[in-house]
Parts: sequence; C-alpha cells; structure tokens
Amino acid sequence: MDTTKSGVKAPDFTLKDQQENELTLSSLKGKKVLLSFHPLAWTNVCAEQMKSLEANREEMEQHNTVALGLSVDAVPCKAAWAKELDIEHTRILADFWPHGAVAAAYGIFRDKNGFSERANILVDENGTVIFAKVYPIRELPDIKES
Repeated sequence: MDTTKSGVKAPDFTLKDQQENELTLSSLKGKKVLLSFHPLAWTNVCAEQMKSLEANREEMEQHNTVALGLSVDAVPCKAAWAKELDIEHTRILADFWPHGAVAAAYGIFRDKNGFSERANILVDENGTVIFAKVYPIRELPDIKES
C-alpha cells in the first residue's frame, strides 16, 4: 500500500517505545499523529530529527497532534539513544521485529538498506493520511511542513 498519498487509510500497528510500553496507532484516534520515520538511531540527522520532535512537542499538542519517531532499531537501542538525546516526552518506537514491518506497511521500507526512508506522515483524527513526504536520507525534515 502506498501511504505516501493523502486520503489513504493509515495501516494500524502496535510497537514498543523506548520504555518498553506498547503503543497502538488506533488508540490515538481523536488526535492527529505525526509518524516521523528515521533510518537509524545514533546518526546525526536522525538525532536532530528526534530532538526536533521533542522541542516542538508542546506546540504540536496545542494542535491536537502527537509526534512519534520510528525506526528499525531495537528497544534497548532506542532507550539508550533517547537518554543520550535527553528525550523525555516523545515516544520513539522500535519497528524492529518483524524487521521494518511498519515501514513496509507504509510503503517506505528500503529493502536494499534494511531500514526505512526518512519520512513524515501525518494521520488525521480518523486515521487517514493527510500529509506525507519522503525526504532525502541526509536531509532533516522540516517539522513545520507537516
């Protein structure tokens, strides 16, 4: 399914965050959700992308929006990385196993690399994609764009 197009129903998923808590996308119905996919933890652009989510959290909450970071890294990796980045409020989800299954469901898994595209996908209060953009791997997404 190509969910990089507006108007498509966002595939539901359940993943664990950096604190080993499960999150199901459909549990956030009634809120907008920014799915901010990043290729790998511990890389500079990915770190800036996640720090941007954390820094803009309060403003997004004023617009009834929850931001989630997603990559194929495992939960322990996400936990160490979030601690290193001082991320306390933003949930960073592990699309680890089955490896990249959520990224694949959204049509943005890079098979030859084993990780997702860098992408922002905004889901509305009813679970429909209303904005999606894939960015060059080395480019920091503009959080204000979505």
